[in-house]
Amino acid sequence: MKLAYYPGCSLGGTAIEYHLSTKKTAEILGIELEEIDDWNCCGATSAHNTDKLLSLALPARNLAIAEQTGLDVLAPCAACYNRFRATEHTVREDAVMKERIEKVINMPYEATNKTISALEWLVEGIGLDKIKEKVTSPLAGMKVASYYGCLLVRPSAYTGFDDVENPQSMDDIMTALGATAVDWAFKSECCGAALATSRPDIGSKMVFNILKNAQEAGADCIVTACPLCMMNLDMRQASAEKAANEKIDMPIYYVTELLAIAAGVSPNEVGVNKHFVEANKYLDAVAAERARLELEAEKAKAEEAAKAEKGAKPELPPEELEKKVAAMVKGFEKNPDKMASRLIEDEERAAILAEIIVEDAKKVTKLAELMITDKEKAAKAADAYVTGELRKREKANQ
Repeated sequence: MKLAYYPGCSLGGTAIEYHLSTKKTAEILGIELEEIDDWNCCGATSAHNTDKLLSLALPARNLAIAEQTGLDVLAPCAACYNRFRATEHTVREDAVMKERIEKVINMPYEATNKTISALEWLVEGIGLDKIKEKVTSPLAGMKVASYYGCLLVRPSAYTGFDDVENPQSMDDIMTALGATAVDWAFKSECCGAALATSRPDIGSKMVFNILKNAQEAGADCIVTACPLCMMNLDMRQASAEKAANEKIDMPIYYVTELLAIAAGVSPNEVGVNKHFVEANKYLDAVAAERARLELEAEKAKAEEAAKAEKGAKPELPPEELEKKVAAMVKGFEKNPDKMASRLIEDEERAAILAEIIVEDAKKVTKLAELMITDKEKAAKAADAYVTGELRKREKANQ
């Protein structure tokens, strides 16, 4: 499988970890990424707040170049993905705007290809089963809050690959990697975006509320697929904590970082050491917990095997089993007291069993079979016979 790759402005700078981990994830999954030739900025927030045509023409130029290769486009950045999908939608639905866009970019663009997000790529393009196959170091013990933000799933007319209010795709990926995806209320809330710089009094509160809600839901970390969300939750976590006068200390990861790590890649190879909130120690703790769980599982398995081996006897051929049972029956008939004492230690109960043996040939045969195949069951059967006999005698005496 081959995809056109649009890193955008952030993956070469502030989101370099996302770039490294996306490339590594593609390598792990056998996907070839071909970076779009001579790509330009998608315009992000600035363009569509300035001029509608500009906000569509900037993404359209990249999409038109990719269209010439016949490839769909992977745009890991949530903002780039959102702007690309908005442009595709407009070109397909508005012939007049399509013509204006083509004049601006000076090339044809029919929107025959499609932009996919990292989550669409992993869940729909690759599939959870194939992802599971690549897991060599499961994230067992990790309690993660999947944070989608507001651009990956909205508006549904542009995206439409997941639920707007309660998306599940990233949760499903985390489960496939062996982690526990916690249910929480802020998974698609806005992180404040650029308000963190223009209005830190508002942005810091929005960031803190997300971190706090994840913590209260039982999460030990947050995973995201948006560079701006990552920047606000990771880089600006300290300032949000200071404004709220409360320490959270919540590691933040990209979804592709965790996938690569679960597939056996070193955390630092995908940039985890570049995070602002220390994130390697938690991964070490998760690895230690996984080792503990694996050790306990191996120990339990060994105990079960030993128990089974101790109680089990090899199956005998029918003819040989029949001969052994017949010999055992003769033993019961010849010396019922001795055979009874082999099954029951209590002398009084053993004496009653001996009486039963003399009087009931069917029970003798049953006990003989169990003595050959499973002595523990033979003892339980003998005890049950005695108990039944005692009850019978008690009723007869009433």
